This record gives sequence, structure tokens and C-alpha cells, in this order.
Amino acid sequence: MAATSTEKPSISSSLTKSFNFSSDPPPKLVLSENQLFYCFDAIKSFKEKTRSPDKIEQEFDIPKEFDHLELQDVATESCKEALWDVNRHKNRYTSIIPFDKSRVVLKSSEVTRSSGSDYINASFAEVGSSESVSHCIATQGPLPETYEDFWEMVIQYHCPVIVMLTRLIDDGKIIKCGDYFNAEDRPREFGNIQVTTKWSRTTDTSLVLSCLEVYKQSEELSHSVLHIQYLEWPDMGVPDGTLEIREIVKRVYHIPPGLGPIVVHCSAGVGRTGAFCTILNTIQRILDGDMTALNLSDTVSIFRSQRVGMVQTKEQYSFCYHALIDELDDLISNCNL
Repeated sequence: MAATSTEKPSISSSLTKSFNFSSDPPPKLVLSENQLFYCFDAIKSFKEKTRSPDKIEQEFDIPKEFDHLELQDVATESCKEALWDVNRHKNRYTSIIPFDKSRVVLKSSEVTRSSGSDYINASFAEVGSSESVSHCIATQGPLPETYEDFWEMVIQYHCPVIVMLTRLIDDGKIIKCGDYFNAEDRPREFGNIQVTTKWSRTTDTSLVLSCLEVYKQSEELSHSVLHIQYLEWPDMGVPDGTLEIREIVKRVYHIPPGLGPIVVHCSAGVGRTGAFCTILNTIQRILDGDMTALNLSDTVSIFRSQRVGMVQTKEQYSFCYHALIDELDDLISNCNL
């Protein structure tokens, strides 16, 4: 396994000090008395919802109708950057493109990237203004022609974590994501950026954790990134259980939101990505005392106003409820009442 020089300055050294990346299981979150009350109120509300599946289905139809309105904008000027001829080849799916108002803009650099533009198929996904709530970047699985742009985004926005919710190739032998991160044998270079795997391991719940060192040669900056890959979430479907997704959430608990946005992607960057963002955002807002988080329909609607198609299926929407209930149950039980 290749190693990076310890002399390179790190723009995220505080991340590596926050907790041990490789700890298994991750550290338990200690709740305050107020947070405990928030969790009790939230779990009561969510369990009541799940007793009436028809209500959840009706709830899902509300953001679905909203999304239909947003889909009408995809072919209009609200997505004009994604539709420029110079950018079209950077979209994995022609129907999943970012709105101009919420797209991630790559800043100009001293060294021109091979892509030659500020465009990447990625959107800011944010609900709530509290400093205790993580901001996310929802993006597609990188294409070979966008690897450099992807890593440029990670560096520019100081992203401490990448959550990957897809395999590279699915069971039908369809490519879902490019291999932008495997660098165990030797460092990989993407234009002006070098990526090295410092270590990689598989947890008891089969998550693949990797600590990546991302080095921008022109600026001599090194950035540590925790890469988390979950392989068992099927496209357009849901996992068999909630444990693995909740373990990812538990690890993100210990990443200070102020370090930078969490990058989340699957293949298109909307279905599985949207569900994960909903689960993480809802839990964090509940712990912060924002009880408007109990309205998942509103949360998904806001996410869909930022990126089309977030949470694609009724099953994914229902999965959010079950994951939230399981995580709240776990948080409460860890308080040793």
C-alpha cells in the first residue's frame, strides 16, 4: 500500500483528530436530557405514521407532485449549464441534471482542468440552518471524464467524507459508477490531483472504509477524506435492514459539520442518495431540537427543489421512516434509562 509524505500540510487535520476512523463500532453518541426528550417525541410520531402505510404513501405523493413540477424545468433555462454542449457528456443520465440555482460550481484554478469549465453534476442538499446539521453535496457516480472535477470539488469545498451507496457494476453488468477512488497499489493521478489510499478495511457490517489522501500538486495541499462504501443497497430499491445505513450515520455524527459538506452519491445521485440525506438530516435536526424535521414530506420536497428526483420510490421513502425509528430507538437505549 502506497504512503504519502508526512510533510504535506493537511487542510483537514482536525478531522483525523475528531475520532478514530477505523473504530468498530463507531463511538456512541451521548445525548443531553433535552435531546432525549426530542428523540422520545420523534419516535412516537414516526411509529404512529408507520402504523398507517396508506398515510405514508399519501405523504410520498406530495413531494412526488412537487417533483413533477420541477421535472418540467429540466428542459428550460433553470438547467441551462447542464445542457450546454460542452457539459452534456458530463451527465451520466440525461434526465438527472442539476438546477442552476443549487448546482455546485467549481471555482477557477491556477491550473486549468482538462474539462475546462466550472460544471459538475452535483447539487447542494441542505435543509435547516443550524451549525449542528451537516450540509450535503448530492452527486452522480463519477464518470472517467469527470474524475478530476470530482476530486477538485472535494478539495475546493473541504469535503471530509464521501458516502458511496452503489457498486461500480450491478448484477446486470451495467456500469453504475466509475472507479475514481481505488488507489491501494499506488497513487493515482487525475490531472493535477493525486489520490492515495492510506488504509482500507471492511467493518463487521460490511461497510468498506478507506482513508484517502488527496493531494493537489499545484498548491501543495493535502486533504484527508473518509470514503465509506455500502455495496448492498440495490438501485431503485431498499436494503434488507437499516443497520448498515445507520452505522454510516453514526460515523458522520462525529464529523464536525463546519469542516465541510458531506459528499453523497449512488449512480444518479437522487434515489439512494436522497434517502440517505433525508435520514441524516432528519436525525441531526431532531437532536438539535428542530421538530419541523418530523415532517418528512416537507424535507423531501425541499431536497427535490435542490436536486430533481431525490428519494425516487415509495419504498425508499418508507425505508427512511424505518431507519429513523431504529436509530432513535438505539440512541434512547444507549442512554441506559
